[in-house]
Amino acid sequence: MKKLIPALLLVCMLPAHAHQVIGIADGDTLTLLVDRAPLKIRLADIDAPEKKQAFGQRSKQSLSDLCWGKDARYQAQTIDKYVRTVARVTCAGIDANRSQVERGMAWVYPKYNRDASLPAVENAARAARRGLWADKEPMPPWEFRHPVVTHVADGFGCVTGPRGGRYQLVDGRKRYGC
Repeated sequence: MKKLIPALLLVCMLPAHAHQVIGIADGDTLTLLVDRAPLKIRLADIDAPEKKQAFGQRSKQSLSDLCWGKDARYQAQTIDKYVRTVARVTCAGIDANRSQVERGMAWVYPKYNRDASLPAVENAARAARRGLWADKEPMPPWEFRHPVVTHVADGFGCVTGPRGGRYQLVDGRKRYGC
């Protein structure tokens, strides 16, 4: 038994196994090779610009510079609706979630943020006008994904709806077919 205790202590003190980063989807999503299978991970607490959004490609490149081909460790928090593991990730010892915010390549995601220190990191990046904060009016990705659409009537009072249907407002009701 006395020989077993030092062996158990040694095993407990070993660092968690690192996994290789094999893919970068965008500024807040990467893929790790875990037990010879890909595991898609969404970085927790942050939201990066969409690929087609301003700074989207630069954000992806930033995460790639931080993590591509490197050993990474992750601390899972939950699974999202797209069946991705939502996690804190360190790549070669660097906190990727925090670094993306520090570099101005991601927002703190207020709806899901659990890290009370991240808003101050975002404010520092904003004050220094780093990354997306150099833009005059950066649009958060959650607004980019779900834009508010305003419908404008033409000269005849006809409005084209979001799916292409045309209608008039008559007594507060939609009247189609104009």
